[in-house]
Amino acid sequence: MKVSQLKFCTLLAATLVGAGMLVPTAPIAAQAAKLDDPTIIAIFDAANTWDMETGSLAAKKGSTKEVRDFGAMLERDHKAVRQQGRDLVKKLGVHPTPPKDFALAKDHAKALHTLHSTSGKAFDRAFLEHEVAYHKAVIDAVTTSLLPALKNEEARALVTKVAPAFQAHMAAAQQLLDKQPK
Repeated sequence: MKVSQLKFCTLLAATLVGAGMLVPTAPIAAQAAKLDDPTIIAIFDAANTWDMETGSLAAKKGSTKEVRDFGAMLERDHKAVRQQGRDLVKKLGVHPTPPKDFALAKDHAKALHTLHSTSGKAFDRAFLEHEVAYHKAVIDAVTTSLLPALKNEEARALVTKVAPAFQAHMAAAQQLLDKQPK
């Protein structure tokens, strides 16, 4: 799988535009006005779930201990963060619903298909490329659209608290990718 960061970010932006979450020509404040807290929490939940799935797959299929360990770490970390979000949902009594026609879900399914159909070093490279691009796209979406739109201070605090972990995951994936043979 050769998904460049630019392509993945473009797909995420297109997804958010299609879901009414980003308007390319509108200022960030106007973009943020289109999001509500339950939708943002649903997106946050989905992002964590998807990385748990790819991490779990890497923990099983990675051809090196480093890749398997990284996958297991992603699964563990994102499971904990997702649970924090779900605990907050219960506390707030909201019912998060992801946007209709959420294209990023289709993109995740394609990524999983690709990862399931590769093995060995090709799997490692595809997985790590995906993780770098995925984390970059999520970080960009959080900082430019999702976080500015959050109204609830507890939700904002949770997203702010876990943001450094998303950065660390992206950096770790890039370091492992840089070690991969071309």
